[in-house]
Amino acid sequence: MTERPVPVPGPDDVLIKIEVCGVCGADLRDSENAPLKGQPGRIPGHEIVGHIVRKGDRVPGLWQTGQRVGVGRLGGSCQHCAPCRHGRFHLCENQQTLGVNCDGGYAEYVVTRHTALIAIPAVLSSVHAAPILCAGTATFNALRHSGARAGDSVAVLGAGGLGHMAIQYARKMGFEVSVIARGHAKEPAALALGAHRYIDSVSENAADCLKACGGVDFILATAPDAEAFSAVLPALAPQGKAILLGSGRSPLNIMPGMLIGAERTVTGSFVSTPAQTERALRFSALFQTLPVTELMPFEQANEALDRLRQGLARYRIVLTMNQDNLSDDR
Repeated sequence: MTERPVPVPGPDDVLIKIEVCGVCGADLRDSENAPLKGQPGRIPGHEIVGHIVRKGDRVPGLWQTGQRVGVGRLGGSCQHCAPCRHGRFHLCENQQTLGVNCDGGYAEYVVTRHTALIAIPAVLSSVHAAPILCAGTATFNALRHSGARAGDSVAVLGAGGLGHMAIQYARKMGFEVSVIARGHAKEPAALALGAHRYIDSVSENAADCLKACGGVDFILATAPDAEAFSAVLPALAPQGKAILLGSGRSPLNIMPGMLIGAERTVTGSFVSTPAQTERALRFSALFQTLPVTELMPFEQANEALDRLRQGLARYRIVLTMNQDNLSDDR
């Protein structure tokens, strides 16, 4: 634990008093990376929910002191680069990234650009909202922009922090949902969350199982496992699409003919804009597609990262900032 002065917001920034912050796999990678040259060690954390306590002179009236807001992985677009001018704010060339080139949410306060702010629906608890700012919006928007229609078949690869959200969204969007994971330990939870079918990739050939059921129209890969992703691609139907969310370090093994002959597509999907994240939050509130969380006090942040490192998180750990009485209902 380190004491620092409370940060001061600039003209385009707000100061947020943090209530909760989710723990994500990206935080683990950020905490293990050496600081960028010439920069101090960064505070990780990018699933932040808290209240605005101070705002800069150029912050628009949309954001008011006392308002509950969220901040995800992206710390605010510049509004003037080429992607921003085309409305692709999440692809901003000058984007700040919490935990990488600006401080994140494993703290009591954080300063962020107002362009990063996300309004939190009043009916959604802070504990449930926090993981949706990253894991939720990533999976929700990947499915929403995939081109899938109600009745299509979707395979979710991985049933962890992202996967358990993808299962719920896919079911509530009207898709036939197959889940692929290692072992049978996650099968009961996957079925309870909405999966129609569970495939153990250890004891079964996942691609053969899916092909026996007619193949799948879409594959959503939430686990950073290049080998497992490559192995399941043959189950993709003609003109089907495979979407990568988990960023592993191994290259994909894909034969070009597999894509060309049946016009299959492999693509990636990034986290979304604040406006799109607000849509994910509203959908979650309306259809009760909520993350499964476990709470830990801020003082145990290192223990939370250790649980994540060991694969023990079920499914999203949320840190509470000096609020031992905070519950999932808040």
